Amino acid sequence: MVLGNWLYCCTKCFQKPSNSASASNSTELMGTAEENQGTVSSSDNNNNSKLIQEKKPGGWRAMPYILGNETFERLATFGLLANFMVYLMREFHMEQVSAANVLNIWLGITNFAPLLGAFISDSYVGRFRTIAFASCAAFLGMVTVTLTAWLPYLHPPRCHPEGHPFGHCESPTAVQLCVLFMGLGLLSIGTGGIRPCSIPFGVDQFDPTTEDGIKGINSFFNWYYTTFTVVILITSTVVVYIQDSISWVVGFGIPTVLMLCSIVLFFIGTRIYVHVKPEGSIFSGIAQVIVAAYRKRGLNLPDDGVLEVDGVLYDPPLKETVFSKLPLTNQYRFLNKAAMIEKNDLNPDGSCANQWTLCSIQQIEEVKCLLKIGPVWASGIISFTSVLQQGTFTVSQALRMDRHLGPKFQIPAGSISVISMITIAIWVPFYDRMVVPALRKITKLEGGITLLQRIGIGILLSILAMVVAGLIERDRRAVAISHPGGAPMSVMWLAPQLVIMGFSEAFNFIGQIEFYNKEFPEHMRSIANSLFFCSFAGSSYLSSLLTTVVHKATRTRDHPDWLTNDLNAGKLDYFYFLLAGMGSLNFLYFLFCARRYHYKSTTLQIEDKSYHDVELSLNKKVPS
Repeated sequence: MVLGNWLYCCTKCFQKPSNSASASNSTELMGTAEENQGTVSSSDNNNNSKLIQEKKPGGWRAMPYILGNETFERLATFGLLANFMVYLMREFHMEQVSAANVLNIWLGITNFAPLLGAFISDSYVGRFRTIAFASCAAFLGMVTVTLTAWLPYLHPPRCHPEGHPFGHCESPTAVQLCVLFMGLGLLSIGTGGIRPCSIPFGVDQFDPTTEDGIKGINSFFNWYYTTFTVVILITSTVVVYIQDSISWVVGFGIPTVLMLCSIVLFFIGTRIYVHVKPEGSIFSGIAQVIVAAYRKRGLNLPDDGVLEVDGVLYDPPLKETVFSKLPLTNQYRFLNKAAMIEKNDLNPDGSCANQWTLCSIQQIEEVKCLLKIGPVWASGIISFTSVLQQGTFTVSQALRMDRHLGPKFQIPAGSISVISMITIAIWVPFYDRMVVPALRKITKLEGGITLLQRIGIGILLSILAMVVAGLIERDRRAVAISHPGGAPMSVMWLAPQLVIMGFSEAFNFIGQIEFYNKEFPEHMRSIANSLFFCSFAGSSYLSSLLTTVVHKATRTRDHPDWLTNDLNAGKLDYFYFLLAGMGSLNFLYFLFCARRYHYKSTTLQIEDKSYHDVELSLNKKVPS
């Protein structure tokens, strides 16, 4: 999750100004329409005028409070996540497999939480209240986890020096685990409310119908992801070093204080914020299409070659908040029945009488977007499983290797993943400025290669990373066994697998995020971003399941299991090779899905101030 978010930040920070306006395709095209047709704005509508007037008090005056809240929240949660595997093993005396399972399950819950948070925010309470409540929950969670490190009766007693550092120590009690899990649960609630709402809430402070508003949104994204990059680097180095070398209490206490500062900052700006009322969740529209199509399953559709028939299919004007019109397609054709007009389906004024029996073509095509993206999304679950090992077993390897840089400084095991981040930081701008323009001349595609090709390259690299990781672990174990008591291998031998994984993330993660945001309609992008988090949630659960199964199935009477605490006696390399094999099968599945995928086609309709219609067609039928 951490690396996925960080990757997206790299994209936004290093993109050219013309490409950085990823708030929505509609925003970019409105700017284009302004250049070609004069000034473009929404139609002469009282509600729109009122909305524009309400947005004026926000703008950049609200950004220090919104960005400060988000920055401190991530410092708190990522400061805990970066080194949590080590904390569970050292302070709670968990076995390697148990600690990995706790971390993976918590990551799964945390990555599913934004989907629920987005639903509650859009449907009921709004973004401001969601962020406010979630920030308080995150602060309570950080306080709870900090107390587990501070109060002696909330963690097991320390092992005696002559004891094994990770084994043969007193296990945590049920009460101690309950308090720890309660803190993690509160952090998940905080994450679920803040992350899906912080970016939209920041965008709400600008007026997208003006040139200044568009520039403000672009700058907001750049500032948002720039601060996010700084947070990741700080938590992976400074905070981890404090936790590892000074004190867990101080290492957790600093992010906790920063979380409190984020809450104070957020409430200071209360009177400045623009508060957009919730308009209802997109999930209800999805359910309406399915129910309406089922109710009208006995109707006969027009001939296959005829997609739209006036008076037969319901196609009202777009809502004021929707700019991209999706044309009717024959994919998942059975859903088209939801738009067939029957007697009593319409009111006298032509509006829909019951949304559970009649849906618009736009609604139907939005559901189709979700359905056709689903198979591609599923391929990310297995490929992300390889990435998660950087925070679990890669850390375990680092603990047993020589981490010294010079005679006095020792790299914290939890900071080893910085290698992949440095790789991304170097590669992404080089790819954007050098590789993409060169490929564009050859392929004539805006991105140099298609988004699905970019994702496919990332999946291949994740497989290669696991193969390299297995080979390096085999050598590390051989050196440790052949030279007992001698100098262990340098931790920098882990660099090749981390560098390859960095390249994998740069292709796969950024490609997936861009794919979801471009293939979903602009008002469904909260779902698009939630899907990315859900991929990590699925990967976390899959990784936990694999770890448990391998731990139990590979244990024999004569030999310990592959993932035993003593890595020198286990076969961690076999586990990496297993992940590589699963990734290879997943790649074949992805190729099948990619060849069958059809990129969406949209039509953007905008009205300018002189009431002239502007229609921009965006046909993205490119090879996958």
